[in-house]
Amino acid sequence: MPFIEVNDLTMYYELHGQGPNLLHISGSGGDLRQTAPHLHGLNTDFRGLHYDQRCLGQTTLGDHEPTMFDYADDAAALCAVLGWRHARVVGTSFGGMVAQHLAIRHPDLVERLVLNCTSPGGELASYPLDELQDVPATERAEMMLALLDTRYSAGSGDELDGLEGFTSQLRDGYAQSASAESAEGFAKQLEARRHHDVTAGLALISAPTLVCAGRYDGIAPVANSEAIVSGIAEVRLEVFEGGHIFMLQDPRSLSVTREFLLR
Repeated sequence: MPFIEVNDLTMYYELHGQGPNLLHISGSGGDLRQTAPHLHGLNTDFRGLHYDQRCLGQTTLGDHEPTMFDYADDAAALCAVLGWRHARVVGTSFGGMVAQHLAIRHPDLVERLVLNCTSPGGELASYPLDELQDVPATERAEMMLALLDTRYSAGSGDELDGLEGFTSQLRDGYAQSASAESAEGFAKQLEARRHHDVTAGLALISAPTLVCAGRYDGIAPVANSEAIVSGIAEVRLEVFEGGHIFMLQDPRSLSVTREFLLR
């Protein structure tokens, strides 16, 4: 089991694939035991570094209440411990927020940057997931599905477009109760997420950037991606046919991301 000491953490990480270094930064509640990083479509072209962020999965909670700066500095420190001086970076959802801070605080590390279904914060923040934590489990699951894709009608029992056969797994996952330790870690992450705001720092991102949005995303609407694009010098926006997990709904997203990262 690959554990490593990073800052005030014992961090769990995995390496998959061969090629240029590619750092993956995952979303809210991310846990490598649930996301199958060994099957990621970019593993065929890149050496992918996947890790459980502070407070999540098999990584420890740390010794203080985390901030967004901590999450970004953890990513940079992990790369440093592994001897990675430069990397391409893909940040998804909360990971996209972390990746923005990473590109601002550690510009020499980030060669190319992909920001998936994320937000700059401030007036254009992602949906406040912390407000759902006290909602009854079954109701919360239906609300989450409607946020993942705004075409979904909460309580309908329908399938998410492009995710037929997988929707029930998502519904069951959102309805499950987390362990006390997982719930504590997730709450810490959501508290840091609540204060995310890089609107004043976007102009400091110097890496070529691809911003990807889902047309039907209720967590990080397209307008939030457009705001990120407006603040970065070398950037382009792609909107895909799907919601917050358009990466699974629109096959075009993988080829677009791969092509951008391989330049």
